[in-house]
Amino acid sequence: MKRNLSVFLVFTFLSIGFIFAQDKVYEVKLSGNAYVTSCPTGAAITANGLEKWTDSHSIIQTYIYFSKPQTIKLFIKGNAKGRSSFRISFQNKKVKLEVNENFGEIPVGKFKVNQPGYYSVTLQGLRKTDDEFGRIVSFIIQTNDEQLVYVHDFSDYWGRRGPSVHLNYSLPNDTIEWFYNEVTVPQHGEIVGSYYMANGFGEGYFGMQYNSEKERRILFSVWSPFDTQNPESIPDSLKIKVLRKGEGVHIGEFGNEGAGGQSFLRYHWKANNTYKFLTQVKPDGKGNTVYTSYFFATDENRWRLIASFLRPQTHVYYSHAHSFLENFIPEQGYRTRQVFFGNQWCRSKAGKWIEVTGSKFSYDATAKAGVRLDYGGGYDENSNRFYLKNGGFFFGSTPFGSMFHRREEKMPPAIPFNEFDAL
Repeated sequence: MKRNLSVFLVFTFLSIGFIFAQDKVYEVKLSGNAYVTSCPTGAAITANGLEKWTDSHSIIQTYIYFSKPQTIKLFIKGNAKGRSSFRISFQNKKVKLEVNENFGEIPVGKFKVNQPGYYSVTLQGLRKTDDEFGRIVSFIIQTNDEQLVYVHDFSDYWGRRGPSVHLNYSLPNDTIEWFYNEVTVPQHGEIVGSYYMANGFGEGYFGMQYNSEKERRILFSVWSPFDTQNPESIPDSLKIKVLRKGEGVHIGEFGNEGAGGQSFLRYHWKANNTYKFLTQVKPDGKGNTVYTSYFFATDENRWRLIASFLRPQTHVYYSHAHSFLENFIPEQGYRTRQVFFGNQWCRSKAGKWIEVTGSKFSYDATAKAGVRLDYGGGYDENSNRFYLKNGGFFFGSTPFGSMFHRREEKMPPAIPFNEFDAL
């Protein structure tokens, strides 16, 4: 009898331990992980979660990465003012829920994850007795997955924007004055809220943006040597000064990510067209450095001056050549953007063109925190170009520090330097 009791107790303790070891509970808040992917005027993602949910046509998707096949238990947490019904979909399974006021936390059901990757939990309203379907705070997931990836213990704003990705080019051991790059945005990578930055340098950047459905820009910015987030606090002696500006170019200032001088040309660049970017960084011999950028408007078949800026108390040539891809609209973080960079060259102080064929991949704090895994970069052999890709919750991220090399083109760009003074 004692022996049977001992066996029973051991078996019971082992069973309890097994359950505890297998079950983990995660709260995935909609504030950092959800997007209104259809009819965005009928719902909103705020710091409180899903709010202002009034339209049954609105579709809300919450993205989570699962590291292995498994079965999960799903719960929903929120409240409503009246009676509401809505549909929750995960994989091919759909569950209809009917809730009353202050429903709190209620079970949705069991769902299968067949393979590792990102999956979305989809919400859509069906009927309501009040103006809104309710406020949804989070999804609760019970699982044995120890590597569930979602935005938590991190900024919702940056998490929803998604990771930024970079290519750091291998410059020769020489004094470099000019950097040249060619940029192509494929049709599938053309997403509102994207900055396809071509010519980055130690003190600024130059590239093209997709600002809205009605506006696109060619943007060139230089940081002030004065460390601040507010351009108004920069002393006059340390402000970026405009020496020249191109036709139709707007000149202003920027802040919140350092501060300095900014210029942009409203230009409706097109997907699948290749555009050329050229930047010069050269000391003026008086303790300052002049930064000048030119853009080849492929659609107009001409070079255009964007701007020439003077950065005070600086004596540098071109350094830290890089490109990056970022999303600057959080609501667009569920969409995948992509860009190709090709035919990189630099020109030395002595006037020698040197081809740049190596790049190193890196990413920002969002990716480093491990809250998003949809980042990538690499080399496309068919087109002999590097590429960057981010957002949209694709599966298969690129390791930090990955090195890429392209074939030599062996044909320096034909630049009409003698015509630039007249631009």
